Amino acid sequence: MNRRDVGRIILGGLSAASYSRVMGANDRAGVALIGSGRRGREVMGAMLSAGRAELRAICDVYDVQRQRAKTALARSGDPPFECAAHEEALARPDIDAVLIGAPDHLHLDLATAALQAGKHVYLEKPTTHRFAESLRLREAVRMSGKVLQCGTQQRSGPHYIRAKEEIFARKRLGRVVMVRTSWSDFPWQTRHIEPQPRPAGLDWERFLGHAPKRPYEWIRYDSWRYFPDYGNGLLADILTHWADVAQWMMDEDHPLSAETAGGIYVLHDGRENPDTVNAILQYAGGWNLTFEATVLPVKQSKPTVMFLGTEGCLEISRERYVFTPNGGSAEVVEAGSPLEPLHTANFLDAIQKGAKPNAGVEAGIQACNPVHLARLAYWKQARVTWRELAG
Repeated sequence: MNRRDVGRIILGGLSAASYSRVMGANDRAGVALIGSGRRGREVMGAMLSAGRAELRAICDVYDVQRQRAKTALARSGDPPFECAAHEEALARPDIDAVLIGAPDHLHLDLATAALQAGKHVYLEKPTTHRFAESLRLREAVRMSGKVLQCGTQQRSGPHYIRAKEEIFARKRLGRVVMVRTSWSDFPWQTRHIEPQPRPAGLDWERFLGHAPKRPYEWIRYDSWRYFPDYGNGLLADILTHWADVAQWMMDEDHPLSAETAGGIYVLHDGRENPDTVNAILQYAGGWNLTFEATVLPVKQSKPTVMFLGTEGCLEISRERYVFTPNGGSAEVVEAGSPLEPLHTANFLDAIQKGAKPNAGVEAGIQACNPVHLARLAYWKQARVTWRELAG
């Protein structure tokens, strides 16, 4: 079978309207959603909201999730193609880009497959599940010549960019010696998951991917964040975001050392990742980052990153920042717009207009560096250095 025959087979599955899109009848980006769970649907909804992209394929290992996405993201025109195998979506010529919202352990394989297929990639954080994946992902982006945007959406927030330019570039904090980060209370990760028979529409083997082979267990699919085989819990879900903000503002790309304490203090339900965790990361620039998080419903102020300097304090969240100079009045800058549509718009600008992605592959890899070091410290129950992780 030659390439012309393959093309006939692929295009034969498209409607006349879809075929016209392949031929460039409009300038909307054709996007495939790979991993159509809760987070994938949220980000895809933001990407579609600007009217510059069309959802042309939904790919997920579970048919129920595909149907949920189809319902939640319904738009006028042809319904999106549905499949369990990502190879089917990547083979379609009407797909320009993919949004990957699959579990963390599948990120590398899905992203590299998409890049090799000539598709641009919006990759939900964390960019990597294990430190050793960084080299392979970086090389895949380089070889493809395509855009990869990591889902650390703070990078597209105007008030974050303003803080970088007006507070840090002008050194208004003086010498920053400590950065405090916190975020807790995640009801979705406190659910008790009852066993249930394997659904007929769940492709368990595709869910496992290259993770250790195991017999089917519903909890491992429905709450994959509970297990280090598939996700790194609070460290990957939350530290990725806040350490990225800290490193970005402080012009650092990895910590020198990490100490991490935590455990399963309340939720003894079969999970393996901690329900509560604290980490201290030390940086070459002479500052420490502290991180605290629990999935439990503890009362606290809004999730923030707080920079403590010799000349002032900056507290920044997704809603605003408050800069308080020593001996002066507080300056408050509001976010103005939700971050998700801004970040997906930047991705579309990158693939349609040649703009620079705000969170490209290097930014995504660097955001994961503290996660991998803190994770190693947690499981070793010891202080670990960057040299131990990176060799």
